[in-house]
Amino acid sequence: MQGLTASEALARLKAEGFNELPRTERRTIVSLVIEVLREPMLLLLLAGGLIYFVLGDLGEALLLLVFASISIVITIVQEARTERVLDSLRDLTSPRALVIRSGERIRIPGREVVRGDLIMLSEGDRVAADATVLRCDDLLLDESLLTGESVPVRKQARPALEEPVPHAGGDDQPFVFSGTLVVRGSGLAEVTSTGVRSEIGKIGQSLHSQVTEAPRLQQQTARLVAVFAIASAFVIALTVLLYGLYRGGWLEGVLAGIALGMSMLPEEFPVVLTVFLAMGAWRISQARVLTRRASAIESLGAATVLCTDKTGTLTENRMTVARLVLPDGAQCTPDVAVRAEPAFDRLIETGVLACAPEPFDPMEKALHSLGPGTGADWRLVQSYGLRPDLLAMSNVWRGSGAECVVAAKGAPETIGLLCGMSAEELVGLRARVDALAREGLRVLGVARATCAETDLPETQPGFSFRFCGLTGFADPLRPEVKGAVAECRSAGIRVVMITGDYPATAFAIATQAGLDPERVLTGADVEGMADAELAQAARGRTVFARIAPAQKLRIVTALKSAGEIVAMTGDGVNDAPSLKAAHIGIAMGGRGTDVAREASSIVLLDDDFGSIVKAIRLGRRIYDNLRKAMSFILAVHVPIAGLALLPLVTGLPLLFGPVHIAFLEMIIDPVCSLVFEAETEERDVMQRPPRAPDDPLLPRSLLVWSALQGGLALILGGGVMVAANAYGMPANEVRALTFFSLVLVIVSLIFVNRSFSTSLVEAFTRPNRTLTIIVVFVITVLAVSLAWPAAADLFRFGPLHADDLAVTVAAALISLVLLELSKYPLRRSRRASSP
Repeated sequence: MQGLTASEALARLKAEGFNELPRTERRTIVSLVIEVLREPMLLLLLAGGLIYFVLGDLGEALLLLVFASISIVITIVQEARTERVLDSLRDLTSPRALVIRSGERIRIPGREVVRGDLIMLSEGDRVAADATVLRCDDLLLDESLLTGESVPVRKQARPALEEPVPHAGGDDQPFVFSGTLVVRGSGLAEVTSTGVRSEIGKIGQSLHSQVTEAPRLQQQTARLVAVFAIASAFVIALTVLLYGLYRGGWLEGVLAGIALGMSMLPEEFPVVLTVFLAMGAWRISQARVLTRRASAIESLGAATVLCTDKTGTLTENRMTVARLVLPDGAQCTPDVAVRAEPAFDRLIETGVLACAPEPFDPMEKALHSLGPGTGADWRLVQSYGLRPDLLAMSNVWRGSGAECVVAAKGAPETIGLLCGMSAEELVGLRARVDALAREGLRVLGVARATCAETDLPETQPGFSFRFCGLTGFADPLRPEVKGAVAECRSAGIRVVMITGDYPATAFAIATQAGLDPERVLTGADVEGMADAELAQAARGRTVFARIAPAQKLRIVTALKSAGEIVAMTGDGVNDAPSLKAAHIGIAMGGRGTDVAREASSIVLLDDDFGSIVKAIRLGRRIYDNLRKAMSFILAVHVPIAGLALLPLVTGLPLLFGPVHIAFLEMIIDPVCSLVFEAETEERDVMQRPPRAPDDPLLPRSLLVWSALQGGLALILGGGVMVAANAYGMPANEVRALTFFSLVLVIVSLIFVNRSFSTSLVEAFTRPNRTLTIIVVFVITVLAVSLAWPAAADLFRFGPLHADDLAVTVAAALISLVLLELSKYPLRRSRRASSP
């Protein structure tokens, strides 16, 4: 065959483009900055700083802008690190191809292959483009990349008269596909599709139609900010009115109202949100899980369904010999580390000799692992390959003896016929094979014969074979999977297996994993179902087998339409559309393809299914702690705004100036919030069901709890201020006493909010190094503000005596005790609401 000429290939290359998938452009630092600045909460932080700057409050403006800059840097560093790690994971580059052009064989880069090229295929090659097989010799390909099948499939040449429709998977098809791997044999194929027109390319193109949903946390936070903006506008109007009526300074009232309104806006939210998500991504990375999109962290705790692929996700994506069966029915489960019983030696030796000396086929590799070194002293004389009409292969070996040994393996029934089994014996053989197949095993028969080297027949039926037994192969379940599935169940997360493999294999693996499947639905079954029926089936104990990529995507979409929060795991190109469509796409970093990783929001660096559960646990912890921090921030805003507004209502002297509010808001508030980020998870974090998908970040009960805390803090702080004024204390001493009382009450709120499920004693004794640092920091600042004259002048504090300090401590203790007692009804209502 001549193949294309150089000019023909060049013309097609110009017309149809290179044989490669469009690569996602790597984000630059500038693009990352622009992307970060699009976050509405960060824009609010920057806007707050600019408003303070316009108002002339340079100190507070700089504080806001510094925090904004820190948030930007943290996010950019995390995103840039993610990009670098993903670059290091790229391992499926465009393969080189051996093509025939102008009658000569030349090796070219895979990206230069064009439609019409003749490509040579041999063991170990990765196919460069979709092609039709013209001729082949025992050609076997691993197509798990596209189909999820764990066992390679056999190919045959294109029939002369028929034009079958190309599709991946299944034996005896005349088509090979880009990215798949030749594990045995050789062949010649004509390229039919390249680049985006290949099967891989079509899947890649479908990803562009998938629209990534806006993160729920971002949506909820935006709504929360809108509520506070409305409340701030009301407070501004009220402040201006009160200031103008009682003090006569309308212009000063406008400025005071704007400052007070800004103090009510939760400008700490973007800081806390960014820090929590950035630190959350770092914590999850310690479990060997890379977070590509920080928004996925908050979705982890809400996941209700985990759709998982089988091959390479639940299983190890490698074949092992799971069962050896002798002709008399004796069986054993071999262990590579332990020598099998002597009765099985002949079966193992013959099985190894029937393999290629240096195998690519996963099943042949598994046999070699059982008998390492077998055949070292033998010389391979001749091989008989697999044929469509004879599904067996044989190797003829010459050892030290006078005769040659012939080892054969293949389809059990074919091996039985080669051994001359009677009809009754074949029925018994089929029964054993069926029993092994129901366990999800792939079964090969093994036979042995002897002959003289000078008397070799032309075909395998010319040998007098004797049956040696059966070998059952399985892609083993990952050891951590069963425990991880059990933990998902206890957390109220349904695990659904969706695979391209055969129903019997899928059912067996699902049973081993503890999924307890009640039924198996195939791709044909899915095609006949409406979306609602499909979602209902996926919610039950159902396993999906022989599923095409479009059907996998449909299952995910149906679950989402039914209100489920869907996490999807996968590693192949066939998983990419459903990975992107899912709320949480989880790709395998080691075995996974570039397409799958690019479509996902989370990458498991060590391909450990158990890491998914660790990530979910951490996601729930992060979300719980974020709620605690947000609740705390809201609670703190109440006394800050209230004590700033109280003098306007009562006519008392103004106590708090910009320096006090800046200290409370931009130091105490966000820094104390970091304590919650370091909190360990609640005891029941993986024993409670996922939160409802529409559950707000701050539900009504939590808003009431924040208002209760803030109201009590305002009452205590305001009570101290009013009592001190009534007692006749100087304004500077009243300011210091009120400020100290408020700060200590705020610190008491930290201990109250550390946990809803534990006692106050544990809140003080449970280790949290960040809390210790914060408490020491606050006490130090308060002490310096009294002891250092320059600081006392800055804060306009008067001296406080021992009895004054006792009042501040008493206010904090009263807050602590009353709020701890009020948590008991909340705990009861929480337990009652849990199913």
